[in-house]
Amino acid sequence: MRVTSGDALIELLRARTVVLTTHINPDGDALGSMIALYLFLQSRSIQVQMWLDDNLPRMYSFLPEIEKIVRPPASTLQVDLFVVLDAGDASRTGISATSYRGRSLNIDHHLSNRDFADLTVVDETVAATGVIILRMLEEADCGISKQIANCLYTAIATDCGFFRYANTDTQTFYAAARLVSYGAEPNWISEQLQVMPLSKITALSKVLDTLEVSGCGRVALIEVPPEVNSSDVEDTEGFIDYPRNIFGVEVAIMFKPSKEKQTVKVSFRSKRLNVSDFARSLGGGGHARAAGCTLKGTLPEVKSMVLIRVLSALREAGL
Repeated sequence: MRVTSGDALIELLRARTVVLTTHINPDGDALGSMIALYLFLQSRSIQVQMWLDDNLPRMYSFLPEIEKIVRPPASTLQVDLFVVLDAGDASRTGISATSYRGRSLNIDHHLSNRDFADLTVVDETVAATGVIILRMLEEADCGISKQIANCLYTAIATDCGFFRYANTDTQTFYAAARLVSYGAEPNWISEQLQVMPLSKITALSKVLDTLEVSGCGRVALIEVPPEVNSSDVEDTEGFIDYPRNIFGVEVAIMFKPSKEKQTVKVSFRSKRLNVSDFARSLGGGGHARAAGCTLKGTLPEVKSMVLIRVLSALREAGL
């Protein structure tokens, strides 16, 4: 059932025990929103945990309390409220979705949201889930701390490409301005996110070596090659922006095979094509210009199938 952010706030404040989680392969919006809500609930003396069925990207290690994020337990836990942030499908949370008993709340901004929770707050008009969390905390009149402000600024800024993507609008800038007034430090956050280990630069060079351009220059493809070990590719966020920025490219695609099982993570970025609809048709989802999915099969099989479908979608769109 869809509810307002005010209704969700009432449910959160009524709860005595809360678990927060977000999608696997978490980004800045997922982690920033989750930690901000965690800090708020802690300030209200609510027992709260943060779960993530994945590794934590090192680039977000500067966020406060990030070390409190743990793997979901093997056995189910009874909670008053299980909150899924920045994910439109329960399967995107891994085993977290089956590790609890209780009412569920989903707070999200994706067009592809599947209304899987008991209560759902979705606003597809905002650039990030962090905007919704900011709205809720302001409704609570809780006095937003500098730590919470930095978390939510990270959430919003990363999901709109630091105000460069098409989802940046008036309310995006207004939310960012309010967070700065609460103590957020844009320069410090930018510096933290720009620092990266040498291994990531090395991994990027190897990934860019796989670059291919197809469809008369309209589609650019990169892949994470097998010789790049798991520690090197722990965080590949931002890699796909390089092929997307090539002149004439309409859609960039990154393929990341899983070593454990025969699946491939596929990320899409576009300039004009709605890749959210496209990704949803493949069992994934996301934004109009940034989406993804996970497909079964070998890398060559998945790559061939995806390229054919993207080229078909471009033709249908007249691009």
